[in-house]
Amino acid sequence: MTADSQSSDRTARRSWTYGFFVWAILLCAGIWGFTEIAEYAMGGDSHAIDRKILLSMRSSADASDPAGPEWLEELGRDFTALGGTGVLTLVTFAVTGYLVLIGKKRVAGFLILSVVLGLVMSSLLKGGFDRPRPDLVPHGSHTYTSSFPSGHSMMAAVCYLTLASLLCAVHTERRIKMYLLSIAFLLTILIGVSRVYLGVHWPTDVVAGWLAGALWAFTAWRIARWFQSRRQLEPPSSSDGPPSE
Repeated sequence: MTADSQSSDRTARRSWTYGFFVWAILLCAGIWGFTEIAEYAMGGDSHAIDRKILLSMRSSADASDPAGPEWLEELGRDFTALGGTGVLTLVTFAVTGYLVLIGKKRVAGFLILSVVLGLVMSSLLKGGFDRPRPDLVPHGSHTYTSSFPSGHSMMAAVCYLTLASLLCAVHTERRIKMYLLSIAFLLTILIGVSRVYLGVHWPTDVVAGWLAGALWAFTAWRIARWFQSRRQLEPPSSSDGPPSE
């Protein structure tokens, strides 16, 4: 092994170790934050703040009417649909197909596993709490489960942020990474806000969903990078074409 390759390996190990500690700190902080939000929400202390924020998105003359024109209410339903199971499944398979086409088959398999496990985690967390849905206003969307955490918000973060982070793991160009992450964060935020706007979730439900989903996506990205460092997943590349034989 040459001196240059040894130096490169040491640099890579230091970078991975630093990244691991950052991930561990953020994970612990995120779990603590989620626990605090859960205790705050389930204890009822947040109810006044939740009510104030939810009602601020309603007409001052009629709380049953969402604020703004009718097209804005319809837009809220459209954004909510982007966090539905059907749309998230289609988007996940579309991105998986793209990864297969550019020769990243193992990354594609890792992506499917990450999203599926993330959705299972979302269902388990949601089933572990029994917070009632908001009853201040009529719901602008059908609901079937309890309120905490917001399933749409968490599943949107799990899917869109995981998809974006794993796509970033196979590209080297910074502008592509920034574009993918920006779109993923924008979609996640819009979906969460739409749930409060339609009166089907308390704000604290949405914040908890965002936090849990973002932690999952960041963890999936760190694991993918670790596998890439062990050459068990395809390395990043700036080319969109399949690898040459």
